Amino acid sequence: MAAHDASGVPPWVEPMLAKADGGRLRSGAEWAYEYKLDGYRAAMRIAPDGTTVLTSRNNIDFTAEFAGLAGVLDLDGQAAHLDGEVVVYGDDGRIDFELMQERRGRWVRHQSAPKTVQFDDVPVRFLAFDLLRLGDRNLLKEPYDERRRLLAGLPMPDPHRVSVVRAVTFDELAADRRSPADFLAHAASAGYEGVVAKLRSSAYFPGQRPDSWLKHPLIRTQEVIVCGWRPGQRSFTGTLGGLLLGAHDPETGGLVYIGDVGTGFSQAARADLMGRLQPLERRTHPFVTTPPREDTVRARWVEPRFVGEIVYRQFTRAGRVRHTAWRGLRADKKPGDVLAPRAGTAEPVAPPPPEPAGRKITVQAGNRQLTLSNLDKVLYPADGFTKGEVINYYSRIADVLLPHLAGRPVTFIRYPNGVDGQKWFEKNVPNGAPSWLRTVRLPSTGSRGSGDTIDYPLLDDLPALVWSANMAALELHVPQWTVEAATRQPPDRLVFDLDPGPGTTVVDCSRVAERLYDVLVADGLTPYAKTSGSKGMQLYCGIRTDDPAAPSAYAKRLAQQLARETPESVTAVMAKAQRSGRVFIDWSQNNPAKTTVAPYSLRGRDHPTVSTPVTWDEVRACRHVNHLTFTADDVLDRVEEYGDLLAGLTESRVSLP
Repeated sequence: MAAHDASGVPPWVEPMLAKADGGRLRSGAEWAYEYKLDGYRAAMRIAPDGTTVLTSRNNIDFTAEFAGLAGVLDLDGQAAHLDGEVVVYGDDGRIDFELMQERRGRWVRHQSAPKTVQFDDVPVRFLAFDLLRLGDRNLLKEPYDERRRLLAGLPMPDPHRVSVVRAVTFDELAADRRSPADFLAHAASAGYEGVVAKLRSSAYFPGQRPDSWLKHPLIRTQEVIVCGWRPGQRSFTGTLGGLLLGAHDPETGGLVYIGDVGTGFSQAARADLMGRLQPLERRTHPFVTTPPREDTVRARWVEPRFVGEIVYRQFTRAGRVRHTAWRGLRADKKPGDVLAPRAGTAEPVAPPPPEPAGRKITVQAGNRQLTLSNLDKVLYPADGFTKGEVINYYSRIADVLLPHLAGRPVTFIRYPNGVDGQKWFEKNVPNGAPSWLRTVRLPSTGSRGSGDTIDYPLLDDLPALVWSANMAALELHVPQWTVEAATRQPPDRLVFDLDPGPGTTVVDCSRVAERLYDVLVADGLTPYAKTSGSKGMQLYCGIRTDDPAAPSAYAKRLAQQLARETPESVTAVMAKAQRSGRVFIDWSQNNPAKTTVAPYSLRGRDHPTVSTPVTWDEVRACRHVNHLTFTADDVLDRVEEYGDLLAGLTESRVSLP
């Protein structure tokens, strides 16, 4: 580096990193959007005399490997520091990380045999997305908009080798009658890895991962440490069959086992990896705790020196990557930098690693021991979300969910064969329920009751909640009243179920919710909002009344009022013929015989979405379905940040107007 420094190359700056957006692409005039690239993060540092140095995110010198990028920019004697990504394009015009990996492998071989190995026949391109210095001006404290303005003004004489990543602001999208979701859809169709939302007023924070850069990946990738391998079988006999993977626990720093990968390898990659790993073999595993025995059959352990990258569909609460595929080695990353994609927090009920179908295990849930089965059975095929993960979600969300179930008879919707299989409603406690489960016998209120009475389950504690989840009772529905001493009490909650008809979405429900909010507040009530977890949303108010019929009458009056004011967008009539293009305000769920999906309940939809409490700011800002769509993982993160947004329902109870 001495020669570089002598020529006036700007000093290296540790790059700013993007933070995961939790599955919710940010929206608003304060944001700009860029494509998330799939290459090697790199800094291009240019001296006044044109000397160019390329370095990785860890300050590894890339200059020789990407020599074709040197000297491309002529900045009239100004120094510059550009942040960006080195990429390779495939024949289809899309960025191709695997092709970059192949080029990288040939570069390594070229180092030892320069006359016989060709590596630079695959052209690379530097795509810049930020400017940290220009001339004598340090731009780190300048806002994103100013840095991008200066970057866009740099001359790009050879765009085939150096170019600027496209960025578009929310306002520019809106002017084209488009949204951030449209930009994301275009990124997906063009083969990009995702989108990064950047706060336009934000400075550049070296080495930090602040909330001002938020990445929304279309695929999940993870850096991993190669800790072992398995010999191949059948058609792969004699070569590598798969890799055993590790990463560092974000809290303790210990090296932990996170799963394996057995697909995504070319024959050449299998042979190359086995050749690299065999000299590093060791007798024992390198992890701080021993991996599950069934995962380590035929394992050959190696010194944890190589970093690779995988694609995966999910990371389970038990700490395992699932549905993995290999992408290649990452020579630009160090093992010490690789962190597991989770926080190492204790879990009330932690499902063990996948078990063979039908295998039963015993766990401790609160003060009870429960027998669980088929934890690895996939209940949400689109996400690979298993029954074990359903149980884990309900056990972790119990603290905020149980107060909304306490004393309320529960109706289950069970999906024993997953959301693509047959489902059924269940009010009566099923045969085989544990003797300690609290129940209440109440008169049947409809034709679906079995006989004159129904024995409802009461889910008042963690063991009862875990028991129901083990039955694949994904959905939990409760009435707006409680029971005491086997006697139904007057309603304590008022609910408006906003159901979008054909041609409408939760965005339209949000506009109706805003209007209802104003009316309810004017009547002295305190409304709270939650998504349905499906297509619509519900509003709740804590109330006092001695008349079980009063909530329905009041809710119906308000629904009809809004329908009269805006008949083109709102209906208070259940008939399907009246609902096209309108939001149906379902006031009837206040009927004592009706139930509503409980807050924090999963839904039996394609994905493990949740009926999620939301703030009124979120309701008012909703402009796309994605803004109010939350999965189990999202909700766990939200509760950690916000607590229970419905916690005030009891304290805010007032007499029904």
